Amino acid sequence: MIYSKFAVIGVGRYGASIARRLADKGAQVFAFDPNEEKIEGIKDDVAFAVTLDATDLRALHTQNLHEMDAAVVAIGENFEATILTCVHLLDIGVKRVIARASGAHQRLILEKIGVQEILTPEDEVAYVVREKLFNPNIVSFLQLPDDHEIAEIRAPKGVVGRTLDAVGFRNKYEITLITIKREYEITRNGEDFIETHIIGVPKSDIEIKEKDTLVIFGAAKSVERFIEINESL
Repeated sequence: MIYSKFAVIGVGRYGASIARRLADKGAQVFAFDPNEEKIEGIKDDVAFAVTLDATDLRALHTQNLHEMDAAVVAIGENFEATILTCVHLLDIGVKRVIARASGAHQRLILEKIGVQEILTPEDEVAYVVREKLFNPNIVSFLQLPDDHEIAEIRAPKGVVGRTLDAVGFRNKYEITLITIKREYEITRNGEDFIETHIIGVPKSDIEIKEKDTLVIFGAAKSVERFIEINESL
């Protein structure tokens, strides 16, 4: 994890908070903003900070952004600049591009240009964004006191095809599986749909499927350990 490299484009209050939390967790953070004053305010907290207009493709090309593990576009109110920056990052070949959307209309536009990870107002807490960046399996999570959390995670490949009893959530990982969100193919009026339903309180002999979302509770370090071990199998 300590070798992760992230770009944060736009370091107003929201972007700067994300950048600092990523740096606190050991990531190399590269901060970019056209406002020199904002760059001065963040430069001592990150690995690299430069005054740069991210809507300028030639300027972006000089920064080797294709080497980043992810780029967070946190420009703020200028949605036109967000769109143009995302297009440039995708063209450059950045592995993961994450951007803000205020409402369904903006989300739709970002999806249409190819952005697959979109932050909504509900996500706008820096530690939530940080955890999603470090653990792509995490769909969402609720931070609790004493460094505990309830997290929704995509089923890691190491647990797919295994029963809950075989995985050993409590005994091996010291976490509790609360429930499973599972996709079902539904045919209605001659058309096929995918619907997601919750499997109540899952029994120990239920087998985990590839597209399941696991809702788990535990210490943050235990959740992270569970993901790391089972994604590496």
